[in-house]
Order: sequence, then C-alpha cells, then structure tokens
Amino acid sequence: MKIGIVILNWNGLALLKRYLPSVVKYSGNHSLYLADNASTDSSIAWVQENYPSVHIIAMAENRGYAGGYNLALKSVEEELVCLLNNDIEVTEDWLLPVIQLFKQDPEIAAAQPLLLDDKKRSHFEYAGAAGGYLDRLAYPYCRGRIFNSIEEHKNQYAVTTDLDWASGAAFFVKKKAFGAVGAFDESYFAHQEEIDLCWRLRHAGYRIAIAVDSQVYHLGGGTLDTLNPKKTYYNFRNSLFNIVKNDHSSSWIGIIFLRMVLDGIAAWKFLLSGKAAHFMAVFKAHISFYLGLGNVWKQRAEVQRFSKIIVPKSKVYSIVYQYFVENKKQFLSLKSS
Repeated sequence: MKIGIVILNWNGLALLKRYLPSVVKYSGNHSLYLADNASTDSSIAWVQENYPSVHIIAMAENRGYAGGYNLALKSVEEELVCLLNNDIEVTEDWLLPVIQLFKQDPEIAAAQPLLLDDKKRSHFEYAGAAGGYLDRLAYPYCRGRIFNSIEEHKNQYAVTTDLDWASGAAFFVKKKAFGAVGAFDESYFAHQEEIDLCWRLRHAGYRIAIAVDSQVYHLGGGTLDTLNPKKTYYNFRNSLFNIVKNDHSSSWIGIIFLRMVLDGIAAWKFLLSGKAAHFMAVFKAHISFYLGLGNVWKQRAEVQRFSKIIVPKSKVYSIVYQYFVENKKQFLSLKSS
C-alpha cells in the first residue's frame, strides 16, 4: 500500500527546513508532495534544490487548508493519502501501523497517528492528541486534551479506537471516500474542516480511527497561531456550520441556540480579559454564519441524500459544563449521560 504524503505550505521555509528532513528520511518509497499555497518566500526553490524527489504542486493563490488540499489531491495518484502539516516531525516506521490499520478494516476511511507536542515531548499536542471527539453540543475535544488542558502522555490511550474526527495535522484518508462525500468545504478556509469531513464520512457509513503505535511531533500554530483572532473567527463560525450541516437530530436548532449563547459568554470573557480583537472575531463569526446559512442549508440536504446511517449522538453531553463547573480536566474523568 503506497501512500501519497502531501505537505501543504504557505511561506513556511523555516518550518520546511526544520521538519521536512524527518519526513523524507522515514517515509521510505512512499511519494512526497509539496502543495504550495502561493508562497512568496523561497519554499519551492529550497525544496527543489535540497529534495528533488519531492513533487511540487504549485498553486496560483492561497486557497487555505481546505481549498489547497482539494486542488492538490487532484494531482496525487495514490489512493491512500496523508495530509501532513509542514510543522510535523515524524518518527521511524510511523507509516507501518497506519498501513496495517487500513488493511485490516476496509470500513476505515480516515485515521490519524498519535500527536505529541514538539515543544514539550512528554505531552500530547493540542490539535489532535490521541484522537478527536464531539460532545452533544458539537464541541470538539480529544483523548488527552480538553480545551487548553493538555495531558502528559503515559500510554493511557494505547488502544486503537473509533473516533468522531481525526486531526487535520496528520490526516490519513482514502481518496475515493474523500471524493464521495464532497471533499473539504472550501468556504471554511481553515479550521474544523476535518471535523466536518469526518462527520460526513460517518454519515456515509465509514469509520474514523487512530493508529496509536504511530507517533509524530507537532509544533502547532505554525501558520496561524492561537493568539490570532482569525483562528477564533474560523473556529467559532465553522463549528456552527458543522452543526447545521451534519446534526440531523430533532434537537439541532436548540443546539445552535445554546451554542450561540455560550459563544456570547466566551466573547464577553475575551473582552473582560483585554482581548477585544477576539471579542470582535466571535461577533464577526456569528454575522458570517447568518450570511452563509442559506448555502449551508443546501449542504445539509446534500449530506442527507448520501447518508447511509444515523450517526449516534455523543454519550458526553457537555464538556463545557464538566470542564468549567465540575473541574474535569482529563478525558478519562468525563462522565457519559
């Protein structure tokens, strides 16, 4: 099983110099691609000079994560692809457990490795940790990470298991399944598009998993760090899009209402903390959500047309309540309803 490893890049020369060598060294005879989102630095020239075996997919404009990968995958021949951030260091034999996972179960359409923090290697990394989940209100969290509480890696999540979503930082997906559910939603631009895609894959009857014996180290925030209000904007808006598009239960309208109330509380917390730009980002996210509602409603209908199963509701009702009120900071302490 040959994998097409696609690294999306935008002005990431310093990151490529730091992280690409490990990918080249430990990826054997698998194909490597640099999908460049119209960088203005010398990323492409440096890769061509130092790693001529890496295929270059040069795009004329910055299409973001979703648009960049959608276009890049049209030039990738392999059926199984790995969408890899340019700020990830891989480890020896990191691909073998992933290949074994996909070979063993044809129902698996997407998967991730274990994500550890490159800055603090004893701990999980925020973007995916040991696999992603959604609570009943569609808040994302991970085995090993709830909101900003990051757990130390002690092999407490050493079991391969089904997920609600796999991290977009190191995202393995079958191209046929990817195309069958409509690829990434390019209106998202960045953030939560992998959650949306995995939700649609589950509607289509596929499974999402984690190869826990595969480990990578992720820097995180290499392109858009957590202090950037744009990250807040995309996360808040796209999460609401996810609910409208993919929550087909009778309670979805109530969930949207409750989420927007909680968003308002978060916005005021930003303001009281002196983060006025993030306060405005939440406000702009809600305006953009309303403006995009017509298009998302059409997408909801499209998902319902190819849906084969009813995606079960999460057994965890509210991580917001458990985290902020009951002070539950670790995945294994969460209570199910």
